[in-house]
Order: sequence, then C-alpha cells, then structure tokens
Amino acid sequence: MNRWTRAAAAALLCLAASLPAAAQALRQIPTDVRPARMEVSATPPVIALDGKPDRLSPGARIRDTNNLQVLSGTLAGATVPVVYRRDAGGQVHEVWILTPDEYAQVANGPDGEGGLDGFLRMVGMILGKRK
Repeated sequence: MNRWTRAAAAALLCLAASLPAAAQALRQIPTDVRPARMEVSATPPVIALDGKPDRLSPGARIRDTNNLQVLSGTLAGATVPVVYRRDAGGQVHEVWILTPDEYAQVANGPDGEGGLDGFLRMVGMILGKRK
C-alpha cells in the first residue's frame, strides 16, 4: 500500500468517525421539562434548582449545549441555566444545559409571553436552530 492510499484510508476513517456525531447534533428534549437555574454543590449529587435544595438521581444524565454528556462533578460550584425532568421518585434525572440567551427566551417566552405554551414553543424554536 503506497502512502497516498494510506492517507486516503486515514481520511475516510476520520470522515466515518465524524458522521455519528453530526447525526446527533439535533437534541431530543421532551416536552415535560421545566426551566431552572441549577447550582451544583461541591458534593454532587446535591444541587439547588432556583435556590431550592434538590438532588440528582443515581445515574442522572446531564447534557451540555452540544448534547454531550457532562459529569455532575465537573459542574461543582457552578450555576447553569437548564431545563430538567424528574424520575418517578421525584429526583432530577435528566438535565439539558442551555445558553444564557436560550434560558432567557425559555424562562420569559417569546415577547415576554410566559406559560407552558410559550415555553414549549420556545424549546421547539431553540432545538430547530441547533443543527
């Protein structure tokens, strides 16, 4: 195998490895989520949602703005805007981190319109922009 064939094979391998990541770019966020500011304590799984004490469930999944999973320990001491969903036991189980602009739109709704309908419409708009 000459060096050009090896280079082409390496390029194809890199391209193939990047395809699954591109396919996952659109986030799947359910409609039964709630917006909040999540503060992760120095000892996860203890958190606070909008200043009220709460707890992450065992196996909680936190996704960043690129839909990549984040460990709760990496967020220790940080406060981030999120939408979240609880498990059957009432603990926070799934979390999606939002950008500050997304959170402002989600929390207030479009043109200051609040309520569940405005919130769900805004989540759809945010997810439609991310590709």
